[in-house]
Amino acid sequence: MKRHRLFFGMAFTTATLLSASLLIAQDKKQAPNVEEMMKKWEEVAAPGENHKKLNDFVGSWETATSMWMEGPQKPPMVSKGTATMRWTLDGRFLYQEASGEMMGKPFSGMGFTGYNNVNKRYEMFWIDNSSTAMFTGDGTFDQSGKVLTLYGKMDDPTTGEHGKNIKYVLRVVDKDKHIFEFHDPVYEPNTKMGEIVYTRKK
Repeated sequence: MKRHRLFFGMAFTTATLLSASLLIAQDKKQAPNVEEMMKKWEEVAAPGENHKKLNDFVGSWETATSMWMEGPQKPPMVSKGTATMRWTLDGRFLYQEASGEMMGKPFSGMGFTGYNNVNKRYEMFWIDNSSTAMFTGDGTFDQSGKVLTLYGKMDDPTTGEHGKNIKYVLRVVDKDKHIFEFHDPVYEPNTKMGEIVYTRKK
């Protein structure tokens, strides 16, 4: 009886040690390689050709903002302003500061535009003194490389709607002019609610 107990005890101990060894080996096999992880991180963190597509927006600009507050059939409200754009964080994000008037009141805002190497999409972020919201969107350039379309969501304080779809379109005319449009998809086919025309300062 003792011999049987000794045998089963040794067998149990051996099985336990073998299982532990397999688990250790498995853990070692799955353990992350820190150097490889850092190399991969550095690759996706580096600005590249897609960031360079935003180079033409760098500079100082005169702006003309048109808002179709009463619909596309009525004349828009037009206001003037200025904007400056520059690269920040070592060429990773295009930073914009804007000022002027909005519906007869002083306006100021700031935002960032960049390219996310992980999800392969352009992303934007915007805040200004006309709202307490943070506006975001993401999208891609078309095949011509002249039209960047981004989609996002917003909360509409005039209707109380939350998570409302919104579309932004950036149209490159040339190196000295581009147009930023904002669209409300609800109003098909005339979805454009406003636009900002940027003309480079001479």
